[in-house]
Amino acid sequence: MAQNVFQGEMDPELAALLGTGGAVEDNAPPPDFNDIFNEKSDSAEDQGAEVHGVDLSADGFPTVTQRLEPVPHKFFVDPNYYKIALGGEGDIAQRVHTILQKYLNAKDPKDRSVFRQQFITPFWDFLLNVAKKTPGKIPPPKKFLLRFGLLHPTFLDAETRNFFSKIVIENVLDQPVYYMDEWLKAVGTGAIRPSTTDEVKIAKNNNQMRMQQLLEKAMGKLDGSKALLKAKDQERLNTEGILQDRIGVIFEHFPLDGFEDVNSCYSDAQKRTFGEIQELLKNLIKIDHELEMSMKDYYQAETDVTTLQDKVEEEGGVLTVDLQAIDTEFDTIRQMAKLTIGRQGNHFPVLTSEYFHCGPNDTGFRENIISLLGRIESIDPEAFCRSYKNRLNRIAPYVVLIPTYGDTGICWEPFDRFNRATSRGRIVIPMYPKNLYIALLSAVADLRWQVAKEKASYYWMEEGLTGNYYQWFAAQKLKGDVKEYFIQDYITWMTKEAEGIQKLDKEVRGTFWRHMPFSKEVKEKLRNRSYVYQELYQRDVNRSMSDGY
Repeated sequence: MAQNVFQGEMDPELAALLGTGGAVEDNAPPPDFNDIFNEKSDSAEDQGAEVHGVDLSADGFPTVTQRLEPVPHKFFVDPNYYKIALGGEGDIAQRVHTILQKYLNAKDPKDRSVFRQQFITPFWDFLLNVAKKTPGKIPPPKKFLLRFGLLHPTFLDAETRNFFSKIVIENVLDQPVYYMDEWLKAVGTGAIRPSTTDEVKIAKNNNQMRMQQLLEKAMGKLDGSKALLKAKDQERLNTEGILQDRIGVIFEHFPLDGFEDVNSCYSDAQKRTFGEIQELLKNLIKIDHELEMSMKDYYQAETDVTTLQDKVEEEGGVLTVDLQAIDTEFDTIRQMAKLTIGRQGNHFPVLTSEYFHCGPNDTGFRENIISLLGRIESIDPEAFCRSYKNRLNRIAPYVVLIPTYGDTGICWEPFDRFNRATSRGRIVIPMYPKNLYIALLSAVADLRWQVAKEKASYYWMEEGLTGNYYQWFAAQKLKGDVKEYFIQDYITWMTKEAEGIQKLDKEVRGTFWRHMPFSKEVKEKLRNRSYVYQELYQRDVNRSMSDGY
């Protein structure tokens, strides 16, 4: 079972319901590529589709060439900013204003501490009111309130205010990195599925609930099949391009010495090209067969989705939940915020110069995050990879940026429970930590642990990354949460061991080297640093020469 977690096989319950073993009939017509790849706004598949679809052909994050705008915007010099931010939110806004005044005017540190604590809960309740407006168009002060926690521009000194006014507002790099206002809008409009929470309860009878869950699984399989089909098509095009170049080399001839009308023989390089062409042709046949299988999988998944949609309609339509999507997602974000801060951290929810001490490179705005994600991937190239049908797919996670003073990033979901094949995980990053890189590394470590644990399933204490690490943990007779130990060791792995500074236990280093390998460039650098890394490098060479690698 552990080996099939990510293989995308048809759910037995789904197969029984549809009356099929999951195979496509041999005479079934293949789907038209135009129908597959041309998006249709009114199709059932695209309703609730993700904003940033997974592109399995992408091999990394884009290079960030401009982190800040050259000219600051004028929103923070608007004298009505505070009035607009609080306006139209009812009694809760008045309560926030009253407590805030008491907090700012208090002279006694004890009174100030009391008002500060009293301010937190009403402010979050007030933010919920603002969050409900995100599916529509909200004025900039309310947007920046959700995005940066900026209630009043004068809470920041002139230099910091100028810095925040240069942060790029739009997602020009088109990456799945969201500010809080953008995330709530995407969830509220159905562009992104709400996060998994225990609070969401399905209404109506159990049969309809079961049918809806099967539909979700089938749609996840459809999304995965579509992404894999695109990747296979692109792989074939790339191979054909290489083949075309190799064939072109064969037709390059030069006159034979002394004979203007006779060309010379094939060169040694051209003769080697014949062998390369043979291998490319074999590879094309293999890719074409895989493409054909992918087309059949997609066609079957499309049929399953259509059948289940009809059955859901027969049962009375799509299910609704007791709580609105934004309400539940906002509650989830509030839980995330607490986790990023910790019990002993600073839970004050407003951005002020009193608590903001980050430099430009340590502030968690989108461009900084994308740049650091690229840095992480350059060291740990499989950080965002998952295996699907024996193919290692790079699937960058959703990154939600929350304006808190926390120091720890977390993984909220390793993947969508209805689409383990190609859905994005979800990590949460505090925007104002002491060290942004460490906060991001802790989230990536959390993601890596959860993905590996889910893949190993019941055998997570015995197999793979989590199994090897847990067995070492148990042998050392350590106490506490094994995942927390792993996260700290991963941070050491990425910050110290990647630079050749040996800090980890020998067994842990071996496990990480095997299951979370450094990039080729890092390995080449480390092999010359010490005998320890040279030995690990040689093991890689030995494994690559054996069938078991």
